[in-house]
Amino acid sequence: MVFKILNQDYFTKMVDLAQQLNPNLERTLIENRQMEMFNYNNYTPFGCFFDGVLVGITSGWMTTRIYSGKQLELDNVVMDATLRSQGMGNQFIEWIENWSRENGCQTVELNSYVNSPRAHKFYFKRNYIVAGFHFIKKLN
Repeated sequence: MVFKILNQDYFTKMVDLAQQLNPNLERTLIENRQMEMFNYNNYTPFGCFFDGVLVGITSGWMTTRIYSGKQLELDNVVMDATLRSQGMGNQFIEWIENWSRENGCQTVELNSYVNSPRAHKFYFKRNYIVAGFHFIKKLN
């Protein structure tokens, strides 16, 4: 496996994988949001490659929070559904955690959908804790 920071050359495959995690969102909406994210300075997209094929993605937002210090907040962590439970995700997250340390982060944070118990089990095994609730309000 190979892990690296992605650029827009991987846009289509990134959208394909993001849609696996968000099947109820229209593809054009995912495409528009993904393109917009590339414009932010604190945005870093990460990729996991197996046999030269992009099979896992996430992106990180570098921030500093009062409660946690400098952190990488991960967003949309997804491994191709056909390759899950083979240890690739564990190696991918480990690589990202090491990257975060090397870039001065004190913590890694993420949100996980409440209806994803397999993901929760995965993060608990990696010593992530539930530190609070994530609230959202849609604005008109």
